[in-house]
Amino acid sequence: MKALKQFSIPFTGLKLGKHQFDFEIDKSFFDAFEYSLVKDGALKVVLELDKQETMLILTFHIWGTIQLNCDKCLAEFGQPIEIKERQIVKFAEDELESDDLEIIVLNRKESEIDVSEMIYEFINVAIPYINNCEQAGTDQKCDPEMLATLEKLASGNVEKEEEQNDDPRWEALKKLK
Repeated sequence: MKALKQFSIPFTGLKLGKHQFDFEIDKSFFDAFEYSLVKDGALKVVLELDKQETMLILTFHIWGTIQLNCDKCLAEFGQPIEIKERQIVKFAEDELESDDLEIIVLNRKESEIDVSEMIYEFINVAIPYINNCEQAGTDQKCDPEMLATLEKLASGNVEKEEEQNDDPRWEALKKLK
């Protein structure tokens, strides 16, 4: 968790108004989260914190490249991402749950806010549903050797299914029609 300590912002000492925080995200950030979809990346985060009397408005701008594995050929490739998100933090006497996903409620006694989980969630939501080398916007193509092997294995499975259909029990069942 030491890698995430820099993402804890002490807001009590800040004056009212806008404040900017810059973060660099690399492999150590993703290693801090168990079962992360992203294992490596090089990202920059610019966080603008607008401190007001009763709330904080956090505006995130995240950009860079994350390393993903292609779903088709299993090769690792760089996926460029750019994210702009806003999060509102309200202060209350009790930590109440908010129905709005954009609003976080903090106890007035809190003195700092950890933005690492928010950044992590924004990055994970930006991951494409299907990861493909060719759709990443770079000139990288899927590994032709792996595609040939997959094609060979796929056609081999069809032959095995046909062999299983020669089972005499299936022939007896077909006669019942």
